[in-house]
Amino acid sequence: TFKNDFLIGAAINNSHFSGRDEKGVALIKQQFNTISPENVLKFGPLHPQENVYNWKPADDYVAFGMQNKLFTIGHTLVWHSQAPDWLFVDNAGKNVSREVLLKRMEEHISTVVGRYKGRIKGWDVVNEAISDTGDGSMRKTKWLEIIGEDFVEKAFELAHKADPKAELYYNDYSLYRPDKREGTIKLVKRLQAKGIPVKAIGMQGHYGLTVPTIAQIEASIVAFSQLGVEVNFTELDIDVLPNPSKRQGADIADTFSADEKYNVYTTGLPDSVQQKLTQRYTDIFALFHKHRDKIGRITFWGVTDANSWLNNWPMQGRTSYPMLFDRNYQSKPAYQAVIQVGQKK
Repeated sequence: TFKNDFLIGAAINNSHFSGRDEKGVALIKQQFNTISPENVLKFGPLHPQENVYNWKPADDYVAFGMQNKLFTIGHTLVWHSQAPDWLFVDNAGKNVSREVLLKRMEEHISTVVGRYKGRIKGWDVVNEAISDTGDGSMRKTKWLEIIGEDFVEKAFELAHKADPKAELYYNDYSLYRPDKREGTIKLVKRLQAKGIPVKAIGMQGHYGLTVPTIAQIEASIVAFSQLGVEVNFTELDIDVLPNPSKRQGADIADTFSADEKYNVYTTGLPDSVQQKLTQRYTDIFALFHKHRDKIGRITFWGVTDANSWLNNWPMQGRTSYPMLFDRNYQSKPAYQAVIQVGQKK
């Protein structure tokens, strides 16, 4: 439906590219033309020890993309989370020097991007480097502390060198917020001033039923596209459950202990909420369709409700309903509504 507008994708996991989840695989082939890896290309899972790479899951993911002619995304080269224990410290457990961390970054990026050169078509080079403090500053991480602000440039330069044809993206959450929007614009302008090709800014898109507003999302689409880059929505889902932190976003460090009042639909989604979900997806896709000249890709963070990370965030053991397909691999009313939006010209 959207093939002339933008790519439509899903984040997939081991159950898909190992072939275990046959129904999930069928759905991916039928509905999507691009894939992202949920975990297998993150630094920690892929490179758990200094001289050890866990290639098989990543190789299987890329092979799945090739086999099914899907635009294959790499996620993510540099991120403060899911980083292996060894990365930032020496044998004595002290922070390594800037030089050592840059060397480790270079080794990782050139090895990983080089291995999948020409097969992985686009990379989330740096993920979540802008802080939530409200001033658009850089997030306080080991990358920033040890290397300094130019760790972002260095990562992009290394990725570009390893595969000059790959699209390079900056990815973050809550980019509808003016402070994070401005911080991201500043960051991307800094890269552009150095001649580093940034193809797109990825807005993750972990949204609720009412937050953020359509106008907030739209303001960021327009502002980012004025930089001459595409806008991607890279991790889209709509959380219908109450969130204890009252915030939208995806800081995966924010996990809460299990509490019944945040897990309210354990036996199924009431019709009234299903309708709200349908309306929310309708409104969001109407916005995407309106700005299809600025948007390169929309990727859902999962395939069905069953494999959404929101079943375990912001607390373990939730029954969550964020996707267009339910736990039985059936499309929801929201799916039909999204298709209708796409059919309007």
